[in-house]
Amino acid sequence: MGRLTTHVLDTAHGRPGAGIAVTLFRLDGGRHELGRCITNHDGRCDQPLLEGAAMEAGRYEIVFGAGDYFRAMGLDLPEPPFVDEVALRFGIADTTAHYHVPLLVSPWSYSTYRGS
Repeated sequence: MGRLTTHVLDTAHGRPGAGIAVTLFRLDGGRHELGRCITNHDGRCDQPLLEGAAMEAGRYEIVFGAGDYFRAMGLDLPEPPFVDEVALRFGIADTTAHYHVPLLVSPWSYSTYRGS
């Protein structure tokens, strides 16, 4: 069964990004919100962002509230912060596969990849 998951790692502090708002959008034919979650103590959403019949081929975007996360930690960030909302756009072609989209983030950089 196909599914979409994510995981946030706070590379500035060497720990999972707990308490980060995550919003998933489908981009085909517009920008439609599909769901929201807050990352748990391990930096993950408790449930897949998509799975089963909801897993459709197409273009998607995940938006991570990284700036709010770092502000809540009390970091002295410029306004506006260099990294605020991180929007990752990607495609799902194989609806039977596991798409894992990790975010590695600090107040000054971020990266992603297709994980397993």
